[in-house]
Amino acid sequence: MEIVRIGLDLAKNIFEVHGVDAQERAVLRKTLRRDAVAQFFADLPPCIVGIEACSGSHYWAKVFTDIGHEVRLISPQFVTPYVKSNKNDRNDAEAICEAISRPSMRFVPVKSADQLEIQAVHRIRQRLVSDRTRLVNQIRGLLAEHGLVVARDISRIRCALSQIADGTYAQLGDMMVDLVCDVREELCELDDRIAAYTKRIRDLFRSNEMCQRIGRIEGIGPITATALVAAVGDRTCFKNGRQFAAWLGLVPKQRSSGGKSRLFGISKRGDRYLRTLLIHGARAVLRKAGGKTDKRSLWIERMRDRRHSNVVAVALANKNARVVWAVLSGRTEPPRVYRRVKLLKGEPHDKQETYPELHGRVP
Repeated sequence: MEIVRIGLDLAKNIFEVHGVDAQERAVLRKTLRRDAVAQFFADLPPCIVGIEACSGSHYWAKVFTDIGHEVRLISPQFVTPYVKSNKNDRNDAEAICEAISRPSMRFVPVKSADQLEIQAVHRIRQRLVSDRTRLVNQIRGLLAEHGLVVARDISRIRCALSQIADGTYAQLGDMMVDLVCDVREELCELDDRIAAYTKRIRDLFRSNEMCQRIGRIEGIGPITATALVAAVGDRTCFKNGRQFAAWLGLVPKQRSSGGKSRLFGISKRGDRYLRTLLIHGARAVLRKAGGKTDKRSLWIERMRDRRHSNVVAVALANKNARVVWAVLSGRTEPPRVYRRVKLLKGEPHDKQETYPELHGRVP
């Protein structure tokens, strides 16, 4: 029995293993408990191990790689077409084993421990921002029932909460005022926690040379740069910048048939968080592009004359994604034209230091 390829269906405690030999014959079907998985694969000769990209997949990929196996992470959506008949763990393992054998299959890059840590910081900060948004929307709805309509700007709700706590609005009862004071304290706590995670991201940005290179691109700041570096593990998975942009979902969705091309809006595939950061960064660039004479600003103005501003923002995000891939792959240097001069604190005016401009701010 010479196993050349194994499909492993991950779970919390019960794992299913399906292995085939060089003639594609099934020679291994086994159910393993979690504590026996590492020892079982350590006793096998080196082979290809396929795993669905899910919770815990990067950990097991590291374990199997250290043992000597070649690990291929595959997206679950590419495994589904190979599931025969009913879906169960054993059939899933067989489908994974079949899917990773396809020569044209695309795989998920394995992330390092540092990338997973940076990604964890972003995920926690993203959850805190969502909690703050839900809290603000809730208090706006409750205040609207009492005739106080507050604009959606978060600074307006902070001002309104302060005025209510000071007793400016006499039409509110004592209980409602107490509730508003509690919400105000919770909002301040969330603001402090978000600011702490933002500071941590900026520290990560300053300590990573690749993040700083990406941060020189106009429209990409510390948050976007660190998120991109954390998400892109193996840069060789993309042959060119367009594949990277397609992975982010920034290219048109296509439904062509019969020789007729039909293109729609962007596909919105891949990581929504990364795509959102790139598009918002592009919108920030659009607000400052008017009146500039550099090549990129002139291109933006020509696009504005023909298309909607949202379309221009997505197009600029697509362009930035391709530049990011070129920088990550080492094929080009990031642009150095977006710079400003800042005087060092306590130094004479003739001693100056230049910093790259990141989202319009100097770190």
